[in-house]
Amino acid sequence: MDTAASDRPNGATCRHCGTPLGIVLADLGHSPVANDMIPADRLDEPEATYPLAVRVCGNCWLAQAGDVLPADAIFRADYTYFSSHSTTWLAHAKAYVDMAIERFGLTGDSKVVEVACNDGYLLQYVKQAGIPCFGVEPTAGPAQAARELGLDVDIEFMTEEYGKSLAARGWQADLVTANNVLAHVPDINDFVRGIAAILKPEGVATFEVQHLLRLMQGRQFDTIYHEHFSYLSLIAAERLFDAAGLRVFAVDNLPTHGGSVRFFVCRKEAERPNEISLDAMRAEELEYGLDKAETYRAWRVDILDTKFALLELLLDLKKQGKTIVGYGAPAKGVTLLNYCGIDSDFIDYTVDRAPSKKGCHFPGVGVPILDPGEILNTQPDYVLILPWNLKDEIKDQMAAVRDWGGKFIIPVPMAKIED
Repeated sequence: MDTAASDRPNGATCRHCGTPLGIVLADLGHSPVANDMIPADRLDEPEATYPLAVRVCGNCWLAQAGDVLPADAIFRADYTYFSSHSTTWLAHAKAYVDMAIERFGLTGDSKVVEVACNDGYLLQYVKQAGIPCFGVEPTAGPAQAARELGLDVDIEFMTEEYGKSLAARGWQADLVTANNVLAHVPDINDFVRGIAAILKPEGVATFEVQHLLRLMQGRQFDTIYHEHFSYLSLIAAERLFDAAGLRVFAVDNLPTHGGSVRFFVCRKEAERPNEISLDAMRAEELEYGLDKAETYRAWRVDILDTKFALLELLLDLKKQGKTIVGYGAPAKGVTLLNYCGIDSDFIDYTVDRAPSKKGCHFPGVGVPILDPGEILNTQPDYVLILPWNLKDEIKDQMAAVRDWGGKFIIPVPMAKIED
């Protein structure tokens, strides 16, 4: 690999600090928009693809994709991701609400705001606890689903201007929660300033993001897609929040999405001591080398090994005459299938529980998305689990696969077969 050539600056600058970007973490070629599933009547139409690469700032160490698409072209009215379709994610949300109520003493006099509330998967539990709450969601479909649960939701992108207007409407919050959204905003500084605008003086904001450290350790290149503008470490997050007058005072390691981090954030002047969890995570990141350019360059070789291992496994099974189907139509599946060149020659179809995806096809590779019951009808030899972070939940749901001797394929960090 010609490291010098691939790291040549392309004119892009860091979306946080403005430093020219010259360190390439991954270059996955051209890929379609991840959640833009293709309806059957559009299969013969041309598809747009866009460069999919991640570079790292050598100043603040924020990993980031290029601005190839505006946010409103991705998070459209027909956005197909609904959080409540995963029972694992619902349980995670309920546990978070229970934790926050106890840890921060939330009562009926408190106010909770969730940014990117999706279909109300989390705020429904806040409402059930009798705590006033408000949701902000940029996509119309999930926002309407949240409203049908009786939740108050604005269809908006969080910005500093919008945050100030929300605060003026009486929604300064004791707790602001933002799960899996910080990575999804192109103007990350403006977004964080918006959060600061709605936070009470002693309020707490929590941000859950996939942890860049776990992404790299687990070779999770498929979690790179156009919806993700940034990839966060604690090292980068502390600089980001500091610029908006905020301070990370604690972190949690989470198993979600293959390994996430929850940042607990307050105003700089708030009377909240920093907790020891900060030192432990910062030390782990520095030991791995997240402050060194060579660490990111070496990872490019790792993901090629993962790609080749999956293709070799699938090719071997197909040569044996085995039938392979997919389970799930997640955003990460779009990256995986397109980067690896896995189309209907490898997997006959995939399935998904989301009504908005059934009957559609994966962008780029054209694999059809069917109802999960189709697996029971066709009894394939192998099921490739595309949302591998939910593999235990899926294997339980599809336990009948074992009845005919079927097995499961987990694609990352290295492809393997599981019963």
